[in-house]
Amino acid sequence: MTPFTTLSGTAAPLPEENVDTDIIFPARFLLITARAGLGRYAFHDRRFDAQGAEIAGFVLNRAPWRDAPILLAGANFGSGSSREQAVWALLGQGITCVIAPSFGEIFYGNCFRNGVLPIRLPTALVTALTERATAGERFAIDLEAQTLRVGDDPPIAFEVGAEQRLALLNGWDETALILNASSDDITAFEARQKTLQPWLYDMGASR
Repeated sequence: MTPFTTLSGTAAPLPEENVDTDIIFPARFLLITARAGLGRYAFHDRRFDAQGAEIAGFVLNRAPWRDAPILLAGANFGSGSSREQAVWALLGQGITCVIAPSFGEIFYGNCFRNGVLPIRLPTALVTALTERATAGERFAIDLEAQTLRVGDDPPIAFEVGAEQRLALLNGWDETALILNASSDDITAFEARQKTLQPWLYDMGASR
């Protein structure tokens, strides 16, 4: 997983509530097993018409948000099914941060597991930021400092869990996070087990 430290760029405004995972990644594409290339299906039915042509009015089809790394969304973003492909599709589209008043619980967790930073902020503040995003202003995010800046304005603080922040900063998956937190205990357990059950570590010699 790519470490997330800082991020800057335009923020695509999508001020719609209850955008569920079927909107982010339609269910008919779930038969695609490869993770690579899923960005082409992100918001597919909002981005393309029945003939496959771009829908000009959708925000991700318009400058300056076509390649925006940040998405500003309405409340309950990512609700619905648990499909992890929704996060993979956002990543494939180049979106590595989503700002919203609230998220679907499973989607929120899937973001951290895949290197996407979900930021929860009060509704009124997200509304104000959406206006700035609509004006095409640039956003800057610093996960180490846990701050968000728009233009030259003072930084806005946000909070994420300590373990989730650590995992994103280091690019750690769940296994790496466990090893970091419990490596001494794991080493001690293995040493004790080698003494009590040496045959488990000597499979080759017994053949």
